Amino acid sequence: MSWAKALEIYARTAPDTISKDVLLRFMDDTITIRDAYRKAMYHYLILPRLPSSLVSNPSQISSLKCLLSGDKEEALHVLQVLGKEAEVAKTDILEDMQKKHGFQWTVNIGFHAVPSMEHIHLHVVSSDLLSSALKNKKHYNSFSPKLGFFIHLSDVLSWLTEGASDSRLNINSAKYEPLLKTDLSCFKCDESFKRMPRLKEHLEDEWKKEKRHAVKENARKRQRGADGGEDMERAAKKHIGEKEVASLADGQ
Repeated sequence: MSWAKALEIYARTAPDTISKDVLLRFMDDTITIRDAYRKAMYHYLILPRLPSSLVSNPSQISSLKCLLSGDKEEALHVLQVLGKEAEVAKTDILEDMQKKHGFQWTVNIGFHAVPSMEHIHLHVVSSDLLSSALKNKKHYNSFSPKLGFFIHLSDVLSWLTEGASDSRLNINSAKYEPLLKTDLSCFKCDESFKRMPRLKEHLEDEWKKEKRHAVKENARKRQRGADGGEDMERAAKKHIGEKEVASLADGQ
């Protein structure tokens, strides 16, 4: 089996025969799996199942480029179906973040402009980009959320619903592939790096900093809530006390 066709094989496979280590969820038209070489702490893929009732021509869902070059109403429908499942996956990720790490951070949903694997697949990936499989500039730049090679689902949907020009809907490899060679820089603070190992250390530091800030903020919110509860309790007791005094006065 060609590595590039691995996702298409999953899309054609009966879900109950797929390993639970891979399969997360399936519906009539979609399947959600874990990325075998995740590029972040959380990284899932949403695929349309095959054969598909979502499109009239199966070749339309071989890539985002093919989908957008075909019938626009069908393209919008496919993206909405994939997006709905992506939101389910995102919710699961956020809940797991809170449970395991005590805070939640950004989860990005989008496509690679020029994918390395066949069959359209929507990435649901946490923004930390912390993974041993994130090894080189190409890996990093393909998931950097601001560079442009990673096309956010929300942007693609806006192109279709706002009547974008053909140039925006035309996924041109010559436009996007050079982005993978862009010099390394942190997408959070724009600091530049010459070597991937140093950037990865920086990304981990950024995530830890974000966690410390979030944990402190959550603690402050809990404290404010506790203080507010105590204030309400004191006010209630004061109100009850005033009513008792008034009652005694009336009795006299």
